[in-house]
Amino acid sequence: MEEKTLNRGLQARHITMIAIGGAIGTGLFVATGGVIAQAGPGGAIVAYLLIGIMLYFLMASIGEMATFYPVSGSFSSYSTRFVDPSLGFTMGWLYWMIWSLVTSVDVIVASNVLGYWDIFHFFSPLIWSIIFLTIIFLLNVFTVKAFGEAEFWLSLVKVITIIVFIILGILMIFGILGGKYYGFENYTVGDAPFVGGLSGFLSVLLIAGFSVGGTEVIAVAAGESDNPRKSMPRAIKQVFWRILLFYVLSIAVISGILAYTDPTLLNEGGSITQSPFTIVFDKVGIAFAASVINAVILTALLSAANSGIFTTSRMLFSLSRQGQAPQFLSVINRQTKLPLNALLTTFVFIASVTTYANFNPDSVIGLLNIIGALITFVWASSVLAQVRLRRAIKVQQKDVNQLLPYKAPFFPLGPILVFATLLFLIFGSSAEALIHLDFTKLAQNFLPIITLFVIYFVHKLIHKTKIIPLNEIDLSEHESYKS
Repeated sequence: MEEKTLNRGLQARHITMIAIGGAIGTGLFVATGGVIAQAGPGGAIVAYLLIGIMLYFLMASIGEMATFYPVSGSFSSYSTRFVDPSLGFTMGWLYWMIWSLVTSVDVIVASNVLGYWDIFHFFSPLIWSIIFLTIIFLLNVFTVKAFGEAEFWLSLVKVITIIVFIILGILMIFGILGGKYYGFENYTVGDAPFVGGLSGFLSVLLIAGFSVGGTEVIAVAAGESDNPRKSMPRAIKQVFWRILLFYVLSIAVISGILAYTDPTLLNEGGSITQSPFTIVFDKVGIAFAASVINAVILTALLSAANSGIFTTSRMLFSLSRQGQAPQFLSVINRQTKLPLNALLTTFVFIASVTTYANFNPDSVIGLLNIIGALITFVWASSVLAQVRLRRAIKVQQKDVNQLLPYKAPFFPLGPILVFATLLFLIFGSSAEALIHLDFTKLAQNFLPIITLFVIYFVHKLIHKTKIIPLNEIDLSEHESYKS
């Protein structure tokens, strides 16, 4: 197996921070105000609590497979091994495409954020984008530990900022800082705590669902973890609580200081100066609050891009090893034990998309919005793979306690809850279009899904693959644990 030759240089702290960094992006720093304005403080908090619970069960399902079968390019590998090679092909290439586009957009936005300071105007945004990409590529090209260290420190900046924000915000709410006692009056202003009724809450639930995308990256990192059986379960528990606390407490603090009716919360232009974080830091009296939040957002974007290049290169490497991508992409460098061909190919593709997007930004961001929602299918395929793994263990009369190093709690309740939530996330965004029979909007929403199914069935037709019978699923230990 290929992962036996990959360098397992990621420690538990790297794995945890990779997952936390993946889910904490610009959405938390810029978009949370709009969420509160739309659904009120109560609606926003409940939405993130529900999505947090779904996220825990999703990560537990992924963690169960990542400890049993820790491979790079996990989502493709899980589907290929436990469900159907055609599903593995479809999910692998889908995930590679999504993260390639996300990485390009992150780098472009980072170069524009840098333009906030006049001192950096000596290069165009395109040049800064290429510089950022090159630095991230170099971090990934030497050792996997270099990637892990970079991601650890970039994510740590975000985490510290949120903790400081929450502490200062709580002190402000109770009048210890800023000279004004807010208490909980903003939680009952107007229609608060729940605003906009059910439709307001459901629309926010969709935003919350897609905002935690990226947490699943730790499953890809498991293939290069020094001890996935120990680090993965720990990371899953820590990530769930920390992300839940970061999002929920941040929203609670913002809601206490700024009423949902405050016009600055809408921040329709996505301005840094109107970020809820900036406004709260301003009220505390911290000088250059906008510059501080701007710098944190810059690290958040570079952190996401760093994870993006790592994830996409490993997915391409895994697809190649499974015969679903050109074979030269599966070559591993002897010195670094890294898939340099896959890494270089991914870098060239992302750099090309980034260059194109600098001249045609609307086309790439439009494409990202269309296929971005399809991350839910990657999640669904992972949970399906876990369900089939459990069923195969039962059919083959194996002992689940002996076979699985980590068992997802509350099985099968967890997968049922995840599937129900994902179905809502997939169809919930089209509910209004269905009610009003808006066929243009319906076509826009469902065309990517139809395309996905076409790719799956065409691959199935060409390669004559079949859904693997439960009694034929390979339940042997991963090779790295056979010694």
